[in-house]
Amino acid sequence: MILIQLFIQKYKKKLLFPIVVIGIILFVSIQSFLKSAPLKADSIQPIPLNENFTVEETTEYEEDPVVLVEVKGAVTKPGVYGLSEGDRVLNAIEMAGGYLVSSNSKHINHAERVKDEMVIYVPEEGEEVEEATLQSNGTQSSLVNINNADATALTTLPGIGAAKAEAIITHREQSGTFKEKQDLMKVSGIGQKTFEKLEPLISVK
Repeated sequence: MILIQLFIQKYKKKLLFPIVVIGIILFVSIQSFLKSAPLKADSIQPIPLNENFTVEETTEYEEDPVVLVEVKGAVTKPGVYGLSEGDRVLNAIEMAGGYLVSSNSKHINHAERVKDEMVIYVPEEGEEVEEATLQSNGTQSSLVNINNADATALTTLPGIGAAKAEAIITHREQSGTFKEKQDLMKVSGIGQKTFEKLEPLISVK
């Protein structure tokens, strides 16, 4: 033992470098072995799956296109209102606050679908409907004057074909102009039901 101690004391400077080198080599070798060793099954921790996990679906929503409609006449709040496509005239009247007591709504088609730029005019009781009739195209257009309209204009009316248009013109030429709308029923082929459809769309002025 004494001999070993004497040997180390005598040659410790010469032995220091080899020992350091050997230590570094061993350290590097151990690290390389640990990195290359395969992981054991029990060392791999599984990621728990949440039973309530659901995939969120993204839904794109399209904004309802706005239809601007102007409501005029005998309503509580006349003005321009924005509705959705598919809404009815009734919805526009409700947005305008409903009818006034003095209104005459019997010629308003409440079931008609609204259209952009449509004008809904509600006349007063006793007001001539022909002056302000709800038109399907949303504007107040000129009524068909049955006293001077030609066959082309007459056939634009519902239920009036070429034959009835010629009958109206013939009656007008033979019996004179129509004094009132109801005189149209004097024309052959035009009865009460047909006249009811035509009344708000025609004039005799």
